[in-house]
Amino acid sequence: MDTQMKRLILLASLIIGCTSVFADTLTLKSGHPDSYVVKKGDTLWDISAAFLNDPWRWPKLWGANPQVANPHLIYPGDRLTLVFIDGQPRLVVKPHIRKSPQGRISPKDGAIPAIDLSLIRPYLLQNRVVDEQWYESQPKVMGGESPSKFHVVSDIIYVQGELTVGEKLGVYTYGRTFKNSDGEDLGLEVILSASGRVVESGAISKVELLSSLQETSAGYRVLPIEDDSLMSAYFMPKAAEVDAPTTVLASGKDIREMGKLDVVYLDRGATDGLEPGHVFSIFKDGKVVVIDGDGIPVQPHERNRYEKMLANISSDSAVKMPDLYRGKLMVFKVFDKTSMGIILVNERPVRVADKLAIPDSLISSE
Repeated sequence: MDTQMKRLILLASLIIGCTSVFADTLTLKSGHPDSYVVKKGDTLWDISAAFLNDPWRWPKLWGANPQVANPHLIYPGDRLTLVFIDGQPRLVVKPHIRKSPQGRISPKDGAIPAIDLSLIRPYLLQNRVVDEQWYESQPKVMGGESPSKFHVVSDIIYVQGELTVGEKLGVYTYGRTFKNSDGEDLGLEVILSASGRVVESGAISKVELLSSLQETSAGYRVLPIEDDSLMSAYFMPKAAEVDAPTTVLASGKDIREMGKLDVVYLDRGATDGLEPGHVFSIFKDGKVVVIDGDGIPVQPHERNRYEKMLANISSDSAVKMPDLYRGKLMVFKVFDKTSMGIILVNERPVRVADKLAIPDSLISSE
């Protein structure tokens, strides 16, 4: 290997190393405080937003260990101080101590979470995406002791099939059928109408309704209740690592535009490598501007039929504009082919079909 080749290899290694370090460097927000006193209602995301341009990177600010489920037991009253360790910013905790034998103040609410789990708790049970054939094979509500067509809290409903006495179940009804842009079936959304407990088992079992989100009627299905404890209150945010194109599939509330703290469905799930805690940047696809015969850029709403055709095919006359940054979301629940995320940063309204990308403040238009 000649000297010139060795120099090129060394230069390439240095560039890759520098790029990696640069991309992994936290950027402190202009005017950030040197310290912060934790208040009731704070979250790790909120606190980090006071220090970082990219608050989703709070695990690095705290020097978090991804193997630790709850790395940051901080409480209202704790003072957080910004220090630098090996040139990197870090937050360290000075616990609030009473000058008495009682020691540390630990409020009833306990340590603050990464994000406010109560914001998404309604979606932990109400929304699931399942295989439609599997759903239709689950035990069916046949009616109830009440002559009414609809059943609510404290009513006894009849369910076809032998169930385990004492088991807690959810009663679900049909929601939307999801498909991706290629027409592939991604699953059936099912909505929780009530929860109940099996009080008698037999060919037709009896279930007492314990809670009711909407009226329950014959034809609904019963499924095992998903345990809230499966949803961690201490999400460890990290950049999504999904190679396949990912988009916003639908809104949690079936609305046209979504904003901060709204829930959305994504068209990728566990089979694509998505995990709770994955963070995406959200972009609107850049519009295509067509250059007409006179060299004048024509905006999409001004095109004639021929210009629209040019915009839809590969042509030197069609120029794609940059994608428009919308905000950021974090995945909190994953199904086989879909997942659910909550919008945590919102600069512009988010819509169905918006594109999701690996978050990188160096390339986004934040």
